[in-house]
Amino acid sequence: MAKEYFEQLSELIDRLDLESENLKELEVKHFFSGAVFYVNGKICASISPVGLAFKLPEKEVNELISNGNAKPLRYFPTGPIKKDYILFEAPNLTTVKSWRKYFVKAMKSV
Repeated sequence: MAKEYFEQLSELIDRLDLESENLKELEVKHFFSGAVFYVNGKICASISPVGLAFKLPEKEVNELISNGNAKPLRYFPTGPIKKDYILFEAPNLTTVKSWRKYFVKAMKSV
């Protein structure tokens, strides 16, 4: 299953042309049952069975959660909430442009 998410995230990043936004090292790696996106060795986004998650500034995380646009990130139902991350459950990855702003903000926040 992790291979599926690795391929989805790699393809999404290629389609978004994120390298044009940032000269830092970009990398996708396997992560448990999903995949993570690293910028300069730091995790800024992930995709897994729970959805698509981004590391964002605290203010934006709180705003997206309070507006009901995203949820707090938990990798397991009883696991701790990952601070400074938001989760989009069941993301539509075919709407590529809608995700670009979150990737760019996440890249800048790490």
